[in-house]
Amino acid sequence: MGTETQTAGRPRAFDEETVLDRAAEVFWRHGYEGASLSALTGAMGINRPSLYSTFGSKEQLFRRAFDRYHETQVAKARAAMEQPTAYAAIEAFLRSSADGLTADDHPAGCLSVQGGLACSPENARISEVLAAGRAATESALVERLSRAAREGDLPDGVEARSLARFVMALSEGHAVHAAAGASREELQASVDVALRAVLPR
Repeated sequence: MGTETQTAGRPRAFDEETVLDRAAEVFWRHGYEGASLSALTGAMGINRPSLYSTFGSKEQLFRRAFDRYHETQVAKARAAMEQPTAYAAIEAFLRSSADGLTADDHPAGCLSVQGGLACSPENARISEVLAAGRAATESALVERLSRAAREGDLPDGVEARSLARFVMALSEGHAVHAAAGASREELQASVDVALRAVLPR
């Protein structure tokens, strides 16, 4: 009993942000269902009791890791939205996305896409969390493009919500291609085509 009390009272010997980043990478590489507890604890450098006592469950760990990841992605999207024109905002968003999807310091692609592409019915909540994250980014695009429409900064006949959905579909498609091995240059070339076709200068 004395040993159990001492163990429970020990200070945490790890940095939560660091282990969340490591967990996010495992979920990113393997998806929610493919990420085993052994792979998670191995990458995080903690044991199962520590995982459960700190994060509660695998699902709660995923939610925490995804929240941390999503905050970074939203910050990048918001920065793109601050560009002075609709064209510049969309270009900044898509080019920043293409760079991030093919960066060398994390798995290729996007956690919000790869994390729950194939979830069984009992893990439908994971797919819903990821979908909500993508919807929040799309809402930021809709907000920015709606302002552009009010300012006369969108071509005639281009509707803000439809354009935002197109931009998100392109970015999410790029995530799939990046995970399959597409290079930064290939994604950026796709951005070039999209910009010329949808929003000519």
